[in-house]
Amino acid sequence: VKVKIPFGNKYLDAIFSVPEKKSTYGVILTHGAGGDMNFPHLVSLAACLATHGVLCLRFTCKGLNVAYRTKAFKTVVEYLKFSDDYKLSGVFLAGRSMGSRAAASLIRHLSQEDDDGFIQGLVCLSYPLHRPKLQSKLRDEDLLFIRCPVLFVSGSADEMCEKQLLEGVASKMKAPKKIHWIDKANHGMAVKGRTTDDVMEEINAQVFSWLRENIELEHK
Repeated sequence: VKVKIPFGNKYLDAIFSVPEKKSTYGVILTHGAGGDMNFPHLVSLAACLATHGVLCLRFTCKGLNVAYRTKAFKTVVEYLKFSDDYKLSGVFLAGRSMGSRAAASLIRHLSQEDDDGFIQGLVCLSYPLHRPKLQSKLRDEDLLFIRCPVLFVSGSADEMCEKQLLEGVASKMKAPKKIHWIDKANHGMAVKGRTTDDVMEEINAQVFSWLRENIELEHK
């Protein structure tokens, strides 16, 4: 289902992947610095989630400024929260690369305002922890403030997220967290000798099983 979400004097293009049965939880998904919501990994993940009964709303926001992208993400969260068509108990925020930075930044801001528990967790696909070859400046400040569960899915050869550095940040985080390394994958999740579909299946399976664990934990 295609929708246009009002954002200031513009609109954000978004697409709902709707499961057959009514969904209690949803995932809001966005892309990295390049591309849009039709990035193959996002389309594949949204389809996988909807097939397994989780509503997924993916959206496009072209701004290259994290603050702007964070604002757009907030608008989409509010749109879904007050939607009459999909009455959800909670959502997980998910993003690829810069999109995951915007999601982390939003969760930090919202937790400082009033946290009503609507946001259940964060999924970071290829979180860009540092610029290529600039490991001294880590983009970890938002992660250290987050309290809700966080899943990282990163390539072990990601030039923007050195393995030891992310593990170091994770050890300092107060939130329950899990890291799944895609062996030999780069920032774009490409792995020599593996097809894109094969890698996407691994990512999708990890994200879905983590979501299921965290939804179950809420309701035990």
